[in-house]
Amino acid sequence: MKILIVEDEKTLSFVLDEKLKKANFETRVAGDGEVAIAIARSFKPEMILLDLILPKKDGFSVLKELKADEELKMIPVIVLSNLGEDENIKKAFALGAIDYFVKAQHPINEIIEKIESARIA
Repeated sequence: MKILIVEDEKTLSFVLDEKLKKANFETRVAGDGEVAIAIARSFKPEMILLDLILPKKDGFSVLKELKADEELKMIPVIVLSNLGEDENIKKAFALGAIDYFVKAQHPINEIIEKIESARIA
């Protein structure tokens, strides 16, 4: 399974990338929203892990653009963010996210388990 990690925090993106590779996922990492769209178009991921606070183009804009694109709109997007307010969570789901994790409340292993269960489903 191919996963695009969209995360500007280098330590977190590195850890996610390493753990997913060890679980036999093929990954790419984007550090900003503009690069994320470009990689999504060329890499054709089967899932996207998307932070909301990003340089150049925020995660809400990325999500909106992905879901408006005929070739990309079916890719499941899981939001990983420190924005835990209900309005942000509701907005992400309204824009098409399939799940939402507040980074500070969920250990990385729990996120990896969620991704692995999605691969099986």
